[in-house]
This record gives sequence, structure tokens and C-alpha cells, in this order.
Amino acid sequence: MALRVKKGDMVVVVAGDDKGKTGEVIRVYPDESRVLVKGINEVFRHLRPSRKNPKGGRMKKEMPVHISNVMPIDPETSQPTRVRFAVNADGSKERLAVKSGKSLGVVRKAR
Repeated sequence: MALRVKKGDMVVVVAGDDKGKTGEVIRVYPDESRVLVKGINEVFRHLRPSRKNPKGGRMKKEMPVHISNVMPIDPETSQPTRVRFAVNADGSKERLAVKSGKSLGVVRKAR
């Protein structure tokens, strides 16, 4: 199944503790159906003192969220939208925003 979210997309969180926040997709984990979004689902990582980090302490980092909890942002209306796929005349496949019909990017180029 083709994923509706790709690296570099702007998405809005529609469920969970960070509901309503927006961020850019940093990485997609297709096998786990999860995405890593900048500034979303941040947790503290407790670090022991080491040569690299002599004081130790707490470091904030993002953790992946389930792909069903995010929606891409429509480039025209800046609102969350569902995604539809379309095959163009040249054989390329692209993602379209359902609300406005604008392109969200090409998934597969023509062969």
C-alpha cells in the first residue's frame, strides 16, 4: 500500500497529546507505519556522564508517531486534507489533496 505521507511533507497531528500541532516529516518508517515529525512527540532522554557529555543530563528528542495520527497540509488552504492518488497520461503517479485537488508531489515517475 502506498503511504500518503513522505519525507519533507508538512503535516498536522490529528490525535494524541500534540493534537493540532504542525511539523515537517523528518523520516518515514513504512514497515512500522510510523513517521518522525520535527517538534512532535518529544521525550527526554536521560544521559549518563561520558567523555562526549561530561555533565550528563537530559536531552529532548522526537519519537515516531503512528501514520494514522497525522494528515498532510493542503498547499492551497493550509488545512489538513486526505490524500488521493492519480495516474497521469504519461504513466506517472502523483498524490493529490482531496479538498483542493492540488498536487502534493509525484510518487512514481513515468517509465
